[in-house]
This record gives sequence, C-alpha cells and structure tokens, in this order.
Amino acid sequence: MRFVHTADWQLGMTRHFLEGEAQPRYSAARRDAVAGLGALVEQSGAEFVVVAGDVFEHNQLAPKVISQSLEAMRAIGVPVYLLPGNHDPLDASSVYTGALFAAECPDNVVVLDRAGVWEVRPGVELVVAPWRSKAPTTDLVADVLRDLPADGTTRVVVAHGGVDILDPDPTRVSLIRMAGLSEAIERGAVHYVALGDKHSRTCVGDSGRVWYSGSPEVTNYDHVEHDPGHVLVVDVDETDPAHPVSVDARHVGRWRFLTVHRPVNDSRDIADLDLNLDLMADKDRTVVQLGLTGTLTVTDRAALDACLDKYARLFAYLGTWERHTDIAVMPADGEFDDLGIGGFAATALDELVATARGGDGEAAQDAQGALGLLLRLATGSAA
Repeated sequence: MRFVHTADWQLGMTRHFLEGEAQPRYSAARRDAVAGLGALVEQSGAEFVVVAGDVFEHNQLAPKVISQSLEAMRAIGVPVYLLPGNHDPLDASSVYTGALFAAECPDNVVVLDRAGVWEVRPGVELVVAPWRSKAPTTDLVADVLRDLPADGTTRVVVAHGGVDILDPDPTRVSLIRMAGLSEAIERGAVHYVALGDKHSRTCVGDSGRVWYSGSPEVTNYDHVEHDPGHVLVVDVDETDPAHPVSVDARHVGRWRFLTVHRPVNDSRDIADLDLNLDLMADKDRTVVQLGLTGTLTVTDRAALDACLDKYARLFAYLGTWERHTDIAVMPADGEFDDLGIGGFAATALDELVATARGGDGEAAQDAQGALGLLLRLATGSAA
C-alpha cells in the first residue's frame, strides 16, 4: 500500500512582511503545492492522501480562499483525507461545516470529523484524532488507540499536535504520548503514524514509523523551520506480517525563508554581502531577514543602505531582523572634507559629527541619519 502523507497546508496564510504582489504569489504557491500532489500521486501510484491537520490557516476564511482551496484538492484526483487541527478545529465556526464548503467539496475529499477508525478499503484503516477546539484537555491519540486489535489490518494513525519526547512539558496535557504510539506499533495494531503540527520534516523515535511530514511550503525562517517543503510517500508492505514501512521524502516547496547573519565593518564586508545576495537564485520566491552587526563610517553606512534598498526591490522580501541587528555609525576623520561646506554650515556639520560620535542614544542616531542623508544628497545617491 502506498499513500502520501502531508500536513500543515494552512491555506489562507498571510505573512505580514510580504507586501504588494508578493503575498498573492505566496498564497498561490501554497495552493499549487496542493494541486501539484496530483502529479506526484500519478507518478508514484499512491492510493490516497492524508493531511494531518491544519488544512486551513483558520476557520474564518474569505469565500474565494475556500473555493480555490477545494479546487486545488480536486486536482489531486485520489481520495484526500482532511484532519481538522488546531488552526481549523471542528468548533462552532468550523470551515468544514460551513455552507460553502459543503456545497463545493469535491467527491474525492473526505473530512475526518469523527474520532476513531475510518476504512479506506478492506484491510486498510485510518485511526484519526480530529481537534474539536484549539485547546484539547487530553491526549486525543491515546483515546483512539485504546483497544485496537492486532488482527492483520493495515492501520495508519492520522493525528496532529506535539509529541512529549520532543516537547517534554508536563503542563501540556494535550501532548501525544510517545509511549502509547510505541506500544501500538510494537504489538502490530498500528503500522504508521502520520503527524502534523511541526512544519519541518521530522522522524520521531527510533521505529521509522512515526513522522511529521512538515509543511509542503515554507512558513517560517530557516532558523525555526530546518527542513520544510516536503511531502512523504509512504509504503507499507501488506504482504509481510510485520508490515515494514519505507518513507520517501519528496521536495515540493518553491519558496525559501532565510536568516542571514553578517558582520559589516567596512566596505569589503558590504561588498561580500552584496555578492552573496546577488548569487541567490529565485529572488522573487525568497524571503531574507538579515542580522547585521558592526561599526561603519557614514560613507559605508550609506553604501549598505543602497545595497539593501537594491535587493529589497528584487527579493519577495528583504529586511533587517531588528533584535539581531546592531550597527554603530562612527564618522571617520575628514569624511566630509570633500563636500566643500563652509561657514555656518560647516559649524553645524561639525556639531552633527560630534553628536554622532557621542554614543548610541536617540540624538546620536538622529545625527547619524542626518549625516547619511547629507552624504547621499551630496553624492547624488539618494533614492
């Protein structure tokens, strides 16, 4: 038996830093990742697709988002099983019970709206634990594993949430207990566990049967999401009593969210940063946040600003990570001598330079900004 395990589509997601046409392109990429599963299913021969929670970003979605999402699922062409998760739980406002979803839901889409066992075909079952609120008060998976027989039926658990061995927080009562999963696997009642919630591809435990697929399209920077952009093609050998499993990760994501840390202390560092940004491919599908630290002259700071302005126009988004950016501006001796400023203006300039060198307070920052603007205006490089 072969199927596709995916999760955390979060259709309808927006990123606050994406402006203009970048946000619609990102939203389209998330839908395309879903519709593109049709080609993967055809190529791999998968019988069905399980989506382990957070199909939608939330329950209050624009009608257009719902309609376009369902159309993307229709394109997959095989049964698609949707598990409600913490973003789209089966509460009173559930997207899954809305009139629009009911009217336009394709025949190949099944909402797993009841906890317990669902038959895919004779001999193959899903064991599912949908979320009915954003804050469950128990381990939802433990409830559905109880009393499952080891009778030769091939079973796939479809669940959503954290696992205690990855997040050992005793106050989180909703965590999935790994001991319960391991026990069900060891006695042959369950053969694979398809998890959602963690957006990076992750194997949990040592059995090779418990996986987070991760989100098929990146949702956060790479220091948070280490391995996004995958779906998993899972094979379970039904002819072997042990039901051995093999998992093949397929990269389907097209966007990248990168965190780049760089020292910037002189013009050479700025040139290196410029070169590295220039060499990045697919800039229109790449988001970059920069953590920059160092001390620059006013001239070099103006050059850095010009570099950042240039690439901000080329990338889907490029900006500085404020908590990890600390650039001091220290005017160099004689840095403004060639501007030909005299008289009262020269006196004012000297005062600005002295203030800019005076520390990192607000007055110093204002003076540094004024000197940078003056330099850009004088050299004709103002935006």
